[in-house]
Amino acid sequence: GFCASVRTCLKVNGTKVRKKLIAPDISLTLDHSEESVLSDDLDESGEIDLDDLDTPSENSNEFEWEDDLPKPKTTDVIRKGSLTEYTAAEEKDDGRRWRMFRIGEQDHRVDMKAIEPYKKVISHGGYYGDGLNAIVVFAVCFMPESSQPNYRYLMDNLFKYVIGTLELLVAENYMIVYLNGATTRRKMPSLGWLRKCYQQIDRRLRKNLKSLIIVHPSWFIRTILAITKPFISSKFSQKIRYVFTLAELAELIPMEYVGIPDCIKQYVLLFKHVLRYSIQNL
Repeated sequence: GFCASVRTCLKVNGTKVRKKLIAPDISLTLDHSEESVLSDDLDESGEIDLDDLDTPSENSNEFEWEDDLPKPKTTDVIRKGSLTEYTAAEEKDDGRRWRMFRIGEQDHRVDMKAIEPYKKVISHGGYYGDGLNAIVVFAVCFMPESSQPNYRYLMDNLFKYVIGTLELLVAENYMIVYLNGATTRRKMPSLGWLRKCYQQIDRRLRKNLKSLIIVHPSWFIRTILAITKPFISSKFSQKIRYVFTLAELAELIPMEYVGIPDCIKQYVLLFKHVLRYSIQNL
């Protein structure tokens, strides 16, 4: 405990008299002893009941949103004990950096500046059939390489961007055209990442997905899908279709608004040259 004294001045018969007030001993221990402030009588001892405080429990999800926020580098934010000062232009630019996407019933912030080079990974390819049946193009060649030091951060934000964009693009039924050509293994998203994408889209989008067309499927991706087929629902397996040429793809869907990346066009030309050369040398 501790003692504190307060001196006050009073006037008695015109003469100033100092009066010393002694504060009672107060124990600041957090036990429930008789001298503790945590006694059983709130009015007499000022009890603080920690159980009644409005604090999140260990199993609470109240602060889960913090995992969606980027973890700033200490050197970028704090230098020599002071916060970094931003100019008005920098603050305005920082405001444009973030965009909110709704996934299911929750809003998620996406670092648009970080994923700027990879936004072409998903695009709208027009419509097919009658009504608003969307064609969603997923170009794997625009994915980041796994060797990047901030790969996990990029993929987390890209994941939210892809799912959020899909929610915006789809009104009714839709198909996904998965452009796998001209993609190195370092750019291939993991099976877990793709499974997470499928699991995070809401039931409406899973139900309305009518077809998944994989263009230029590699031996690797066909092997992965074959291995995981026993764990995939039969309904979803029936939606998967392999297409080996762009000409074959054009027979299935209108190609007017399907953006084929230049790297895939070059890949197709190279394949044709190799094939022609192989035939000539038979």
